[in-house]
Amino acid sequence: MQNFPSKGVVERLRRMYPTGTRIELVSMNDPYTKLVPGDQGTVEFVDDIGTIHVNWDCGSGLGVAYGEDIIRKI
Repeated sequence: MQNFPSKGVVERLRRMYPTGTRIELVSMNDPYTKLVPGDQGTVEFVDDIGTIHVNWDCGSGLGVAYGEDIIRKI
């Protein structure tokens, strides 16, 4: 069973990463992604389960999973 973040956590993520925020990937827990640490992108939105949807500069649209992946603002 998936543990989804609380509504309060999702709201905090939305405040921390509003649309247009530039981010950099620190790590991603996905063995199939071509994204690598240091890749950069722009936040599109945060959905109701805390996934941060990113338009990566490399062309990927892979979301950042809450509690699994690590990003930082740039």
